[in-house]
Amino acid sequence: MSVAQEFQKANAAYASSFSKGNLPMPPGRHVAVLTCMDARLDPARFLGLEVGDAHVIRNAGGRASEDAIRSLAISQQLLGTNEVVVIHHTDCGMLTFSNEDLRKKLKQELNANAEHIDFLPFKDLEQSVRDDVATIKNSPLLLKNIEVSGFIYDVKSGRLLPVT
Repeated sequence: MSVAQEFQKANAAYASSFSKGNLPMPPGRHVAVLTCMDARLDPARFLGLEVGDAHVIRNAGGRASEDAIRSLAISQQLLGTNEVVVIHHTDCGMLTFSNEDLRKKLKQELNANAEHIDFLPFKDLEQSVRDDVATIKNSPLLLKNIEVSGFIYDVKSGRLLPVT
């Protein structure tokens, strides 16, 4: 059985008792969370979120990329969020490579030219959080005077550590 087939089977069980189809589109807690796509992170669980509480935007590294800003603008302007939480994590793969490393691999493996792409790797975990908080605060597409918080999730302990 393929993973996609396993997902379909699990979804059938989930849908059989699903009762949250009438939730409103805007998130109930008016917050957007930007975090990493790492499979070890379960933001709903470690933040105590229920279905309908928050927008959770995930990408490699939890970076405030152009597409993350696009999602946050939609979240704020059309769906009423007024707070942003940025969460990076320990043992992140984004700490392990440079743009040049990945560009070289893509060229070798796929003969693809990725010179125009910034993959947004970083060498300093706390600074990457500060940088993304600043990017969000300074974006002309996003609300001013809202709370934007930064954290590091520790994959070993499960703890959320504030970054100032």
